[in-house]
Amino acid sequence: GIGRAVAVALSKAGAQVTALSRTAADLESLARECPEIKVLCLDLADWDATEAAVSAAGPFELLVNNAGVAMLQPFLEVTRDALQRSFDVNLHAVLHVSQIVARQMIAQGVPGAIVNVSSQASQRAVRDHAVYCSTKSALDMLSQVMAMELGPHKIRVNTVNPTVVMTAMGRANWSDPKKSAAMLSRIPLGKFAEVDDVVNSILFLLSDKSAMTTGTSLMVDGGFLVS
Repeated sequence: GIGRAVAVALSKAGAQVTALSRTAADLESLARECPEIKVLCLDLADWDATEAAVSAAGPFELLVNNAGVAMLQPFLEVTRDALQRSFDVNLHAVLHVSQIVARQMIAQGVPGAIVNVSSQASQRAVRDHAVYCSTKSALDMLSQVMAMELGPHKIRVNTVNPTVVMTAMGRANWSDPKKSAAMLSRIPLGKFAEVDDVVNSILFLLSDKSAMTTGTSLMVDGGFLVS
């Protein structure tokens, strides 16, 4: 839900957008809604296919790394497959796509901005989220190193770190008051994030209104981390 909304918002703001997903049906639906958006069907866990497809689709000036998986297992039951898949998508793919796009930016001599979609779970332990929390913590640190090394090339790198977001999946997973009450009690604003809350934060970090902001994590958590 977040990725689709970001693509639509950027397109409406005048950007030439390429949307990437491994789910063809989602891309077909997006293309019907916004025919001006280019779509690219690709599994980011496939390193070689990603290299070829993203290289051919560029160059780009802005990048949002939003693809992610959450495979929830108790720590004692974490499987190798869940660990590998989660790091492939949540960390390795971000590094790889960002390398491809940043090299293009540098070759073109243009400034750029990269936003990586992280989570409040990068900074707080959550039961059954051992792998997910670990990938998002690693993503935050990767983003800081990227900001340090790409800054001299005028490329800014930041993360947005939302709480539970009311996408279709979020509503399905958190609609039970017995489950949501404990989380909501730790959020001073008393509510979960809407998709637009995250989209607007991403647009801010991509725009010149944040021209002096790099290497930061913008919390979109309703105050969860201060509770």
